[in-house]
Amino acid sequence: MGNNFPIESIPRKEFPRPQLYRGEENWLNLNGRWEFEIDHGNSGVSRKLFREDAVYSREIIVPFCPESKLSGIENKDFMRCVWYRRKVSLPAGWDLQKGRVLVHFGAVDYFAQVWVNDEYVGGHRGGYVSFQLDLTDALKKAVNAAGTSAVPDFRLTVRAEDDVHSPAQPSGKQSYDYYSAGCHYTRTTGIWQTVWLEYVPRYYVRKLFLTPDVKNEKLSVRVRPDRYLAPGSKLSVTVKDGEKTLRTLTAAAGWGETEIVVPMPGATLWEPGRPYLYGLELELTAPGELTDRIESYFGMRTVELTPECLLVNGKKVFQRLILDQGFYPDGIYTAPTDDELRADIERSMAFGFNGARLHQKVFEQRFLYWADKLGYMCWGEHANWGFDVCNPAVYGSYVDEWSEIVERDYSNPSIIGWCPFNETAKGDATVGGIYRLTKRLDPTRPVIDTSGWFHHKTLDGSSGTDIFDFHDYEQNAEVLAGRLRPYSEGKTPPHAPVTDVSVWRPDTPYFCSEFGGILWKENDSGAGWGYGVGPADKQEFISRFGALASTLLSDPKVCAFCYTQLTDIEQEQNGLYTYERVAKFPPEVLRPFIAAKAAIED
Repeated sequence: MGNNFPIESIPRKEFPRPQLYRGEENWLNLNGRWEFEIDHGNSGVSRKLFREDAVYSREIIVPFCPESKLSGIENKDFMRCVWYRRKVSLPAGWDLQKGRVLVHFGAVDYFAQVWVNDEYVGGHRGGYVSFQLDLTDALKKAVNAAGTSAVPDFRLTVRAEDDVHSPAQPSGKQSYDYYSAGCHYTRTTGIWQTVWLEYVPRYYVRKLFLTPDVKNEKLSVRVRPDRYLAPGSKLSVTVKDGEKTLRTLTAAAGWGETEIVVPMPGATLWEPGRPYLYGLELELTAPGELTDRIESYFGMRTVELTPECLLVNGKKVFQRLILDQGFYPDGIYTAPTDDELRADIERSMAFGFNGARLHQKVFEQRFLYWADKLGYMCWGEHANWGFDVCNPAVYGSYVDEWSEIVERDYSNPSIIGWCPFNETAKGDATVGGIYRLTKRLDPTRPVIDTSGWFHHKTLDGSSGTDIFDFHDYEQNAEVLAGRLRPYSEGKTPPHAPVTDVSVWRPDTPYFCSEFGGILWKENDSGAGWGYGVGPADKQEFISRFGALASTLLSDPKVCAFCYTQLTDIEQEQNGLYTYERVAKFPPEVLRPFIAAKAAIED
């Protein structure tokens, strides 16, 4: 089974990591048809399923999970372990003596292991974030074994172990039961984002961190190389505005991390609904080695908090957010096309929303690319449900994956804040520790320790959240208004007693991070649920929706809201769109309620 698919037949053929691009000739998309085997007894390592003579009984279309229709498997049962295998041919010109070959996985749920031919090359724990492995040494062995100068076709084998019942792994909204139920939906096992090879110089940029500083009119460019750099290595940074080169700076490059501060006087700012992106080119040069050339982009914008609200570029911005859970009827966790990622953002914006909570799932980098391009604000979250926050034995795995998430998405201007947990009542030490870690990893954005109902103290007794957020699915706008009123009067709000009241501070911005969720089933489409009693007709829905939104917008202390939700998902039918992305109501009917001026806005 080779890799010579016609490019038009490769699913999700777009480059998956837009902020660190080395050119078309330096990457190879491995999506498409792979051999596949369900390892029910989790005995595949003992049976050596990585060997060439191992028999695989099926084929699967990567990057779609085996539960999905698009994968060609559509097995909805629990799969404790699955295996993937395919032959790979390296492109001509990928010289192992001058460069290195990496394999990248957008995401594999949950514990991945990888072989080249019969050799194990590495693994990764964490089902929601990207990782890479270096295949170079294993490929050199294949060359020596074949006695040729060119790299022969090789087998790439992936094992993925997954157990949503395990309290040691976050599983988000994946159902613990055989059937989907409540707010838990069809599971995702194994590979669910693009798999690709990349050719890089022997000394290359592994991570890139871009920090805009609008007030001081500069951009910090921090580059972390993969390994030790020889003396005399240099880093060059060029900023472009369209085709125009604004400036180029060069500095000596160190082995750990190199920072170049680029002046950006009079920069056009990235703003919600009015995005502006600059181009960035980097060159890392080590003496006698190939130069690592990278294309990237950035946006100049600031995020600040006052006691009342969040400021973007010094302006009060009411965050009109939608809850987006990133499920698709045919792809489950994986959008069928790149166009659908962009379309979901456009669907949200059509109703007047300016951003989203990316809820209980880490969205792929292509989604954030489109959010950057469209000026769409996003809260980055983790899929923490299913994880035992009170078990110190598994704390490290969560720390590792969350750190990778924050580092991966740090440079996206569309990421406006972080929220590592959702509705997590226990685990002060874990939740508080992750809050502090997030502040260290990224001091430029606000952090909510856990969204809704509960907030925690850190070990030193201080509050573990930058924003006091709450969930309230009250369907009567007058009752909701009564619950909000105490906060504006400087009193402890009714939402505070469900947490440690001493965490609450009157100088903390107030954010209704889940509301609404109004049940509406198109054409009374069978069983389904939403919050509250469903409206009798569409006019009642519109009136209820408008009253709830208006109540939150008009409150002088509420700085943001998040409506549940963008689309229906399986049995949960409270979306503004059906699961198939058909609008239940004309966007122009509901948009005036969302777009109305908020009390906090100037």
